[in-house]
Amino acid sequence: MTLGTAASRASGQVRTMLLVGAIGTGGVVADAFDIGNTLPNILFALIAAGVLQAVLVPQILRAMKAENAQERLDKLLTLSGLGILAVTVVLAALMPWIVHLMTLSDQWTDQNRHLALVFALWCVPQVFFYGLFTLLGQVLNARGQFGAYGWAPVANNVVSLVGFGVFLLVWGTAPDRGISDVAGWTTAQTAVLAGTATLGIAAQALLLIVPLRRSGFRWRFRLGLRGIGLRSAGKVVGWTLGAVVLEQVGVTYLKNVTGAAGQAAAAAGEFAAGNAAYTNAMTIYLLPHSLVVVSIITALFPRMSAAVAEGDLDGVRRDMSLGLRSAGVFSVFSAAVMLVLAAPLTKALLPTASPEMVDAGAPVLRAMALGLVALGATVMVRRMYFAFEDGRSIFVIQIFATVSMVLALWAATVLLPVERWAVAAGGAYALSTWISVLLRVRGMRRKLHGIDGARVLRLYVRAGISATVAGLAGWGTMRLLGADAALTWGHAVLVTAVVGVVMVAVYGVLLKALRVRELDDALGPVLRRVRRR
Repeated sequence: MTLGTAASRASGQVRTMLLVGAIGTGGVVADAFDIGNTLPNILFALIAAGVLQAVLVPQILRAMKAENAQERLDKLLTLSGLGILAVTVVLAALMPWIVHLMTLSDQWTDQNRHLALVFALWCVPQVFFYGLFTLLGQVLNARGQFGAYGWAPVANNVVSLVGFGVFLLVWGTAPDRGISDVAGWTTAQTAVLAGTATLGIAAQALLLIVPLRRSGFRWRFRLGLRGIGLRSAGKVVGWTLGAVVLEQVGVTYLKNVTGAAGQAAAAAGEFAAGNAAYTNAMTIYLLPHSLVVVSIITALFPRMSAAVAEGDLDGVRRDMSLGLRSAGVFSVFSAAVMLVLAAPLTKALLPTASPEMVDAGAPVLRAMALGLVALGATVMVRRMYFAFEDGRSIFVIQIFATVSMVLALWAATVLLPVERWAVAAGGAYALSTWISVLLRVRGMRRKLHGIDGARVLRLYVRAGISATVAGLAGWGTMRLLGADAALTWGHAVLVTAVVGVVMVAVYGVLLKALRVRELDDALGPVLRRVRRR
């Protein structure tokens, strides 16, 4: 699954390069498309994803062990699929109001807001296909088939590469400061850009039908509520929805703040990081998390859910300790890399970004990187609350996380100039992640009567020491390579590669010296495969 995820992220990064080349990372069009194209993600998380995560995996595992397993699965998937379709239709009708909610600032003109709405209407079908992808993917995961779920997003990226490539061939690249004059923007440009984005998500979802059929699974349309386990799941759904609503309230406020920053700069004929630049920084920020940490969590979660269902708390503690430690080895180092290499890494991964775009986006990435260590841990522990069907704790903890992010963002709008608001948004996101993980770990430790805390903490301390030394070595190497000035793409790749190798070497040597065994455990399967070849 990790190999598939790596392939999808690599092709996804090429996709992002083409998108940045087409519309930039700032300006009115980039910010409007970011609103329209990310709304399906936000709305899916708000309406469906939380419920699916809270209900689907535990109920699929229970259904697969039941005598009437096929009937229960058919009913569960049919009900979920119809629910997501209905939600998508309702959201399409409400889209004008939703877009207005995301663009409350007076910096958004009616013309610019209308462009965001048009993009959103083209992209809203993605909500249904995200839901279908989640449904089919969770069935595959529950059956122990992890590879297809990791590889399927490659289909999305292939479609996007073709579509965005056509856009560049027909209309060329965006100016250095993005596209802010929307008077000349055409319906054809909208159709190619937003239509490609939606078609890619559809391909990603439908591709999962192939491995399911090959494995012998057949999903038959079957209506009915009786016997599918929703009564026991119902108690967690309300709390989970409340937590997701709170989370998206924070995201909505963040989008308004960053969007106002981008629109204000465009109106003044200047360039500053706005919501599109924030989204591009988030894409880079999530790379190590999605490449390694998500793979670890996805592989362990069905096993831990089964252990919860059987009352095997020792098994849950053992697997959670393994997951937290394995994720920590990679997340601590990844945070150090992003803090040191933010600008060269941004240019290397986004070669079509202008120097102004890189200068605006790199500080946002650094601010986000402060929360990277906490991200993987909080996602894993949150999944375990779902396994225990404890939605109330998730809701209560989310109150603190959302309030902290909103307060930090509000303070930034009062105390900082507008061009620094997106950087503050990255820092606010990191702060809320840390608050969330500390509260969730505390609650899970009580629930499990301990989570092997001393062993986990020792790993993070050793990894932190090693990453700090590696970061200092990388920073010194970067200075020697002259990375202070504006970088060409070739120079950025060279700096990223050389500094990255230095940091990996120093980090690996120190982990060995400090007897961190988790690195060997994580790399073992890869090394064995290499030796066979």
